[in-house]
Amino acid sequence: MTTALWFSGQGAQSVGMAKSLYEADGDVRELFSRADETLGMPLSKLCFEGPMEELTKTSVCQPALFLHGICVATILKKRGMLGELKAALGLSLGELTAHALAGTYSFEDGLKIVAERGRLMQEACDASKGAMSCFIGASIDAVKPYCEEFDVDMANLNCPGQVVISGEAEKIEAATAAAKERKAFKLVVPLKVAGAYHSRLMEPARAKFEKFLAGIEFKKPNIAVFTNVTGEQISDPTEIKKALVKQVVSPVKWELCVRNAAKLGIEQYYECGPGGVLAGIAKRIDKELNVKSIAEFGDFE
Repeated sequence: MTTALWFSGQGAQSVGMAKSLYEADGDVRELFSRADETLGMPLSKLCFEGPMEELTKTSVCQPALFLHGICVATILKKRGMLGELKAALGLSLGELTAHALAGTYSFEDGLKIVAERGRLMQEACDASKGAMSCFIGASIDAVKPYCEEFDVDMANLNCPGQVVISGEAEKIEAATAAAKERKAFKLVVPLKVAGAYHSRLMEPARAKFEKFLAGIEFKKPNIAVFTNVTGEQISDPTEIKKALVKQVVSPVKWELCVRNAAKLGIEQYYECGPGGVLAGIAKRIDKELNVKSIAEFGDFE
């Protein structure tokens, strides 16, 4: 059986995440111990006990979700459920988890990378007043004029009929209000986020992240990995670095990633991490995709 792994993005975190995995599996306990030591913070305690406001901080939730994804993948492998693993892909932050799983960099380096990415993005959020809004029942072509009119950016192209915009809070509010007033879309929903992710407001984070990655060794991934920047498979270590840097300020082309991975003839997809969000999105991309979401120990049955 051919398989692929999907990794969650920011926002999927919840207090108690991965606790049942930790209690049931020695390798997971070791991964948590290595994470706490590598980052010099009680990540395990924050995952299991919260508080939610601390776990939700970008600098905490990104390594927490990275760790959770790797733990799920580790148990899948131990149980012989991966068959012929052909690809790994992730939404936003999840793309970095996919690269760790694919051997682009080590588990410890991956933790350091996502922790620094989260810290820099939090810094950029604090230095600006950003917001995001989701246009439902919308095409890219229909949303593009709103981006131009209100000077904001497209941030997420997750599935057909769903486009997320991102930018300065006042401009996002104006674009949202205009779309509602004109009754141009099925629904327009402001998102509860700390800032304007995947927009030009993240430029300070992008520039510093580029410098940080310069000192870390990247290798060619041992399975197919897809970049959110273009939706295409990517394998050259130098190009992977460039893509991960660019992703901070670019739209996430998740739908394209999924469609291109499907061309590899994947029979079973596993969503590794909390929430089941990616499995829900998958139904809107292609109902034929066979996706199983695994967050806790009971989900393996």
